[in-house]
Amino acid sequence: MSEHAHTVNATVTGISALAGAAQPFAAMKAMCRFLNNEDVPFHALIEPAQDAIRDALAQTRDDFALVVHDWCMFQFNSHGSKADRHLRSHKSDLGYELGSALVVDAADGRPLGPMEFRLRSRGGMLSTRPGGAGFPPGHVDELADVMAAAESWKLPRKLVHVVDREADSVGHYRDWNAAGRLFLVRADASRNVIHQGRERKLNDVVAGLADRFTPAIDDDGEPVIVTLRSGVGRVKTAETPVILHRPARRNTGEKTAGGNKRQDEIAGEPLPLRMIVTRVVGELGTVHAEWRLFTNVPADQADADAIGLWYAHRWEIETYHKLLKSTGMNAEDWRQQEGEAFLRRLCIASLACLTVWHLQRDESAEAAKLRATLVRLSGRQMKHKVESTAPALLAGLERLLAIDDLMQRDDLAEILALARRVLPNLFPQRPG
Repeated sequence: MSEHAHTVNATVTGISALAGAAQPFAAMKAMCRFLNNEDVPFHALIEPAQDAIRDALAQTRDDFALVVHDWCMFQFNSHGSKADRHLRSHKSDLGYELGSALVVDAADGRPLGPMEFRLRSRGGMLSTRPGGAGFPPGHVDELADVMAAAESWKLPRKLVHVVDREADSVGHYRDWNAAGRLFLVRADASRNVIHQGRERKLNDVVAGLADRFTPAIDDDGEPVIVTLRSGVGRVKTAETPVILHRPARRNTGEKTAGGNKRQDEIAGEPLPLRMIVTRVVGELGTVHAEWRLFTNVPADQADADAIGLWYAHRWEIETYHKLLKSTGMNAEDWRQQEGEAFLRRLCIASLACLTVWHLQRDESAEAAKLRATLVRLSGRQMKHKVESTAPALLAGLERLLAIDDLMQRDDLAEILALARRVLPNLFPQRPG
């Protein structure tokens, strides 16, 4: 597995310069055969991550686990060899689209592993879930089957499905609620709701909560502090009940005479929900973020502070996609020519990400020493008071695997002697 987990590019280039080193090229060919092997099912590659999720949940202290859903685009506009690239909105928006379900520890926001991947290519949908292939009409329409599959796992925690504003759809809320599924979704600011007996704009409802915000407190009685891209701040929350009452709108797949998407209105029963408004406030009172959240999680099972913190944990899937795309695995540089091979490699890469996450959370002295070693191997400069980052650990791990591979195939003393002869200024002779 370690051979296949290598990004190969830099590793093979470096090792191939050594005399008699034909093995790396054999490893590269083996990896290519593996990634293009139709007899290797996607679900078999994701099962180790699923096992890790089960093991981790058995040790968590919270009654809930979060399933965070999101989508991202791998841009391959200049990769003409990928004939199955998916065109989304315009000619430069060309590549593969990934839908992910990431399981997150509700207590501390720790990513536990990917539950599944869905990859859209021009030919349709590829999925790590058996029977998950197809091409649903829209992102949110995918989630019903994903949620059902998650429930079928019978994990030892109640699952809360966390989705960004794209999923703010009253029709889907009604469906999910009727199926007994718990959800937490960021609301669209333009929405109208029934509040205190009359229809009001959401902005007006939030304005009326200005004097009801209280600092969020964790289970240890400490203020909840989160770090976002926009800054570090304390979490404050306010809550009020609302009712969603309007008919749902569903795309029919047809066009109007004016070329717009035709929508049907579907009436439904008024749906009472909790609305939690969460703010992340910096030291100087700057509001770094504000989220209007709809949820059907009962108030006696999770208070507003917990709900606000759960949504803050949604950021983990953003960093996860970034780790896969650019800062760690650099998936947008991969040269696999078909979506099937790309998805197989993605499953393997996700295991490396999972390894790094666990290493980051390991509080043992040995883990701290290993993190320091991997950062040194990565060659990356850490910010002040930052011990390590996931991208640095990934880069260091790749080089450590390359060193291990080298030492298994070649004599280290011979390599060092060769380096001292050829590069005496970089590798001076040591006394004795």
